[in-house]
Amino acid sequence: MSRVAIVTGGTRGIGKAICLALKDQGRTVVANFAGNEEKARAFTAETGIAAYRWDVGNHDATLAGCAKVEAEVGPVEIVVNNAGITRDATLHKMDFEDWNEVIRINLGGCFNMAKACFPGMRERKWGRIVNIGSINGQAGQYGQVNYAAAKSGIHGFTKALAQEGARVGVTVNAIAPGYIDTDMVAAVPEAVLEKIVAKIPVGRLGHAEEIARGVAFLTAEDAGFVTGSTMSLNGGQHMY
Repeated sequence: MSRVAIVTGGTRGIGKAICLALKDQGRTVVANFAGNEEKARAFTAETGIAAYRWDVGNHDATLAGCAKVEAEVGPVEIVVNNAGITRDATLHKMDFEDWNEVIRINLGGCFNMAKACFPGMRERKWGRIVNIGSINGQAGQYGQVNYAAAKSGIHGFTKALAQEGARVGVTVNAIAPGYIDTDMVAAVPEAVLEKIVAKIPVGRLGHAEEIARGVAFLTAEDAGFVTGSTMSLNGGQHMY
């Protein structure tokens, strides 16, 4: 039986590319999604990958959703925490709800998924967790105190949880994408996007498939010596 992988926010964009890469790797993949039933059905029809709905920022819903996957598909041994939202504004215009929703989903989702799946990984002495951070969690970004804080928190969460999993065969790593050609980036005004691309040394946006290849590497059977790391995939835009 192939290992079961859950990819949160998995029905479009980077998440969809990750699902397809893991499927090609021979995994039994489940995509989590939060709201758009129509797009989820289209995703499943196109890829053959099952989609399960729950809000990763809701602790009880996440525990129940993962339990349902385990009952219907099998023990979850790979988790990719990709789900995320933006609510951009400068601090003086940002209300608490904008702050709280981004922290709740982007960072809280990582905690909730780990609470649901990490204990089983420990018991089986094998697991792979990959958390999708961001270049803006490493370098900061104007108008994104909520998003930058959540993504920076993911990088710290990754390093701490990696220490808990290291001796029981569970690796925990992060990927920090730069600007990728997804719907989220497409929503950026064209003039702003041109300025962003001008600062990327390779001279273009990244592709979702490039992030997916990084996830495939970190979740491979022979990737057990890589843990607590952040893989920066940003075209050279931020080096440290």
